[in-house]
Amino acid sequence: MDEFITIENNITSEFTEKKSKFIGNLFYVESSSEAEEIIKKTKKKYFDAKHNCIAYRVIEDGRIVERFSDDGEPSGTAGAPMLNILQKNNLVNVLIVVTRYFGGILLGTGGLVRAYQNSLMLAIENSNKVTKVLGEYLEVTLEYSDFENFKYYCKNNKINIVETSYLENIICKIELEENRKTKLMKDFETKNINLTNLKELYKKYITKSI
Repeated sequence: MDEFITIENNITSEFTEKKSKFIGNLFYVESSSEAEEIIKKTKKKYFDAKHNCIAYRVIEDGRIVERFSDDGEPSGTAGAPMLNILQKNNLVNVLIVVTRYFGGILLGTGGLVRAYQNSLMLAIENSNKVTKVLGEYLEVTLEYSDFENFKYYCKNNKINIVETSYLENIICKIELEENRKTKLMKDFETKNINLTNLKELYKKYITKSI
């Protein structure tokens, strides 16, 4: 998958339905193992809650992996409806955990479906959506005297300087969309930008430039 929609930051939503409190935590995740670890931590945080229902979609090895759980709620009333919302919104690399503190009044199957979907929709509505594309992480080395020009070059070519180390020379970790790498490599080879070294590190999904 070359491009997908996800959330920029983790979001928490909360509402009450017939005295039951629903707390929705929407997380950005990059793997099923990360999602499972967050699920464990969230269940531990809300250990006194009646239910912690989940759904997630993540990209692994170029395909979408999905999982959901009703966590004790009637089958089909929590996890699957939330997964359906994620699918309809084309959201990937996201995990939703909705915690329910039971208020003593039964909601019925239809009421539960609406409550869990509403909890997720509130979180989605309050989140910032971003598009992720396949990108490249690289390391460049340059002289101090060339740093300002390099920053200007990065700004004009939609390259993000992630980290800068001030040593004998300046070493920058940068990220850019994969389709922009060819120009960078050519400018490096033709000395259009003054770098003493350029090293490819790894590929990773990054936020698409606007």
